Amino acid sequence: MLNVTRFSAERFLRKTLKATQTQMPMVINVDKNAVYPPTIDDLKAESQLHAITELWQVKYLNNLVEQEHRFIKRLTKLGMGFGSFDTARPTLRRMEAMHMILKGQVQGVSKGDVRASIELVP
Repeated sequence: MLNVTRFSAERFLRKTLKATQTQMPMVINVDKNAVYPPTIDDLKAESQLHAITELWQVKYLNNLVEQEHRFIKRLTKLGMGFGSFDTARPTLRRMEAMHMILKGQVQGVSKGDVRASIELVP
């Protein structure tokens, strides 16, 4: 099981590093899974990562991400998914924008201001 997980982690990191929009990271934040340190060491040995790139492991890091998107997950389950990426992308963007407004994360709009959010999100 550990080899499969390590293979997956390495594949994901390689794919991310090869993406055109990705810059060489100085710090990589991951959870406390045991596969990350040897994977990062392998990537450094192959010069895929800078030698000075740090690995920060935080217990339950993914829970923070999952909690932030819980609202979106709940709404998308009601629709039983989307027909294509072209329909999902604008819908999810608008849902995420509305959620940010309701949480008070947008400058110039007071927290929970429904009218301002309707004007802001087309």
